[in-house]
Amino acid sequence: MSTPFGLDLGNSNSVIACARNRGIDIIVNEVSNRNTPSLTAFGPRNRFIGESAKNQQTSNLKNTVDNLKRILGMEINDPDFETEKKYFTCPLVENKEGGISAKVRFLGEQQEFTATQLVAMYINKIKDITVKETKANIVDICLSVPVWYTEKQRRAAADACRIAGLNPVRIVNEVTAAAVGYGVFKAGDLPEDEPKKVAFIDIGHSSYQVSIAAVKKGELKILGTGYDKHFGGRDFDYAIANHFAEQFVGKYKIDVRENPKAFYRVLTAAEKLKKVLSANSQAPFNIESVMNDVDVSSSMTREELEEYIQPLLERVHIPIETALKDAGLSVEDIDSIEVIGGCTRVPSLKNKLKEIFGKELSFTLNQDEAIARGNAFICATHSPTVRVRPFKFEDFNPYSVSYFWDKEEEDDDHLEVFPRGGVFPSTKIITLFRKGDFEVEARYTNPSELPSGTKPVVAKWELKGVVPSEGETSIATKIKLRNDPSGFYTIESAYTVEEKIVKELVEKEAKEGEDAEDDESEPEYREVKKLVKKADLEIITHSASLPDAVRQEFIEKENALVMEDKLVADTEERKNALEEYIYDLRGKLDDKYKDFASDSEKETLTALLTKTEDWLYDEGYDSTKAKYIAKYEELASKGNLIKGRYLQKEEEKKQAIRQKQEAKQAAFMAEKLAASRQAAKEEPKPEEADVDMD
Repeated sequence: MSTPFGLDLGNSNSVIACARNRGIDIIVNEVSNRNTPSLTAFGPRNRFIGESAKNQQTSNLKNTVDNLKRILGMEINDPDFETEKKYFTCPLVENKEGGISAKVRFLGEQQEFTATQLVAMYINKIKDITVKETKANIVDICLSVPVWYTEKQRRAAADACRIAGLNPVRIVNEVTAAAVGYGVFKAGDLPEDEPKKVAFIDIGHSSYQVSIAAVKKGELKILGTGYDKHFGGRDFDYAIANHFAEQFVGKYKIDVRENPKAFYRVLTAAEKLKKVLSANSQAPFNIESVMNDVDVSSSMTREELEEYIQPLLERVHIPIETALKDAGLSVEDIDSIEVIGGCTRVPSLKNKLKEIFGKELSFTLNQDEAIARGNAFICATHSPTVRVRPFKFEDFNPYSVSYFWDKEEEDDDHLEVFPRGGVFPSTKIITLFRKGDFEVEARYTNPSELPSGTKPVVAKWELKGVVPSEGETSIATKIKLRNDPSGFYTIESAYTVEEKIVKELVEKEAKEGEDAEDDESEPEYREVKKLVKKADLEIITHSASLPDAVRQEFIEKENALVMEDKLVADTEERKNALEEYIYDLRGKLDDKYKDFASDSEKETLTALLTKTEDWLYDEGYDSTKAKYIAKYEELASKGNLIKGRYLQKEEEKKQAIRQKQEAKQAAFMAEKLAASRQAAKEEPKPEEADVDMD
């Protein structure tokens, strides 16, 4: 049985949630943290993902990839690429599909991995963490993505899940997932008739999203959305870091922006300072030996921070106004403002939001975990083995999509099927008259609505098997178009229909005073013309998803890398076990084991320990798993003889103690029994009474 699993793939940190124990649990990682750094890194022998990647990031910047979800599904010629590139410390290059790959040094050579592969590596690590923590089978996943993701980016997210060995039952918008969690877990506070109008605001590490929702018990509808793709915690961090970088040029005559490692350390310190200023009016800023052995120190007040981030604060109102316009509402119509995302802890940002809405903000949702909890619940609704309370939700379609075909007998050659502002999931059926096989293409209707650089074509389909009826030049074709729960545009089915004459039962009217069922006359039929299905059509899809062959290649590559990582981890474990055994046995030879080994045995074993230790720190420092095992067994074959004598003696001591305790217990019981018998003898006998039998 698969445990429903939800992942909030954050740009800086990710949160995992599972539906179990009659609720939603947040899964902790291998170091017991409730969130995991969204990083994938590469070393000389293996990969580092999550916490291990964070631990080596400073020393391995060029081979560490962060900001993973910003480049997922992005093309190299995307106008946003130049903006995103500055946030990466590893080289980004164009791959053969026109997308983005990270160029890293791995296993002693330069290698390239696509953004989809990098995200898949990270998701696979998250899956491994979840399996180890829950001891459950993990197959299905609900993954959340930004509301501004296009079809191509959503498809890339689904592909990453599949490469990681997971079935993406749903790709859901991040703020929608949080809203679902609100609707499910705050049901007691929701009305049953007129929906409550709630603004959900999520400001995370890299983006700012707003959704206006109508929520009532058991039901949710997203009415409008807005976003700013380049507004988040990292922008605040860069504003602080650049301020200090300029200050250090004058104060210390160093420019940390020229040294990636130095600037990364300044960025890390800037993030800490931002968090300190969320609770304090002033904070120090100190870094030892930041660059050229120079120690730097400074400080910042909350007022200064607000001044440096003022250009960002002046844009706060724009996504809110867009979302309200889509929803057809004003700020006065909003009943509650639910705020999530780590960046919303900045006081000046909270004050700005409060000023825009003219009312207090609500923080009833967990700012860091709300999205993951909503994801886990959504995944559970798709599980055949988990019972969840009924909850219906519809999302907001941010981009209008039209379907196009070659013009034949129709007046038009296209139709806007899924308009902006419509809800999804949604299904539409259209009828076309075709002479033979044909193609259908989905395109974004209004390119001006799209994020810059998005290609207008969504997908193409080839429909085969169209054969007009005898004597006809064309045939009616029914096509079922779908904007599915994950926001993908698909053709769910297609078939031809033909007009046939069929017999239809004529329903008789009952005479006055009679029942129609009592009428014993013969049933009457009439002939009518009806459209009936003739044949299903073959549908060949050309979408933004990876081709099956490429996806399979990535799956095999990922599986091979997992095995390689496991071998490296096992080898390191065997090496550590050998090192530990050397020190442990050497210490015990002069202590616990000194009376259980002869002088010659000690001499031989000590020499072998020294020889093995020298090998371990010389030619054996980077050896194989098999050699470490062989060296361990060589030592253990001699050391365990001495250990066995010691353990035997210890067991004899324990046995003697047990026998002594048993003898003492037996003596005690015998003494107690004797005392009991003695007491019984000394009890006075009752006097006999004469009984008269007469």
